[in-house]
Amino acid sequence: MTYCVGLLLDAGMVLLSDTRTNAGLDNIAIYRKMFVFEDPGERIVTIMTAGSLSVTQTTIARLQEAASHTEPDGPPSVLNVPTMLQVAELVGRELSEVSADVRSKMERNAQSATATMIVAGQRKGGDMRMFLIYPEGNFIEATADTPFLQIGEHKYGKPILDRVVTPRLTLADAQKVVLLSMDSTLRSNLSVGMPLDLLVIEKDACRASYSRRIEANDSGFAAMSSAWSDALRRSFAEIAL
Repeated sequence: MTYCVGLLLDAGMVLLSDTRTNAGLDNIAIYRKMFVFEDPGERIVTIMTAGSLSVTQTTIARLQEAASHTEPDGPPSVLNVPTMLQVAELVGRELSEVSADVRSKMERNAQSATATMIVAGQRKGGDMRMFLIYPEGNFIEATADTPFLQIGEHKYGKPILDRVVTPRLTLADAQKVVLLSMDSTLRSNLSVGMPLDLLVIEKDACRASYSRRIEANDSGFAAMSSAWSDALRRSFAEIAL
């Protein structure tokens, strides 16, 4: 399983994903689940994936192949369609086609495969936008009322997002809240695991402003996790019954 979260804020976007994939307790591996398509200063599109690896890897491979064509008459890609809405539609079509193809093959063996994706980005002169793409290719969009999207094992990390995240949140605080959201998930679900991939995109930069891989032995993340646990215990003790 996995956990990915994206925030759409006035100041920019913050995205975080884990990298654990498991097919049983004795078959655990690390796979990147955050993919960045970038024409620095002109456009950035980030895709995070959750679900069947056979679906997500095939979909990302097709999107990467299309994006590698730079000729004017090349195929539509996330780097050349005119708007972020059309990027979402393109990713949705590709995910739907791959999902249907893989599903038809696996159903013969009484198995199923499904996947979801978060697509976030901005083109020069356009607005920042963030979409959650469903296996059927349809999608919903982050808004000022709900400025975050999650995929995968989202329930453990959602409470802090509900309480803290507003569009006015700073990018520094946004990094802190997604990391604490991930920490809550890591503590409650063994199917989500380190390392983590963190990406920050400042508004109108149209490029990655900051990216970082956080390994299992990262001292800063460990200190944040410990401080959060201590703060929760203190708050619990201070509340009167």
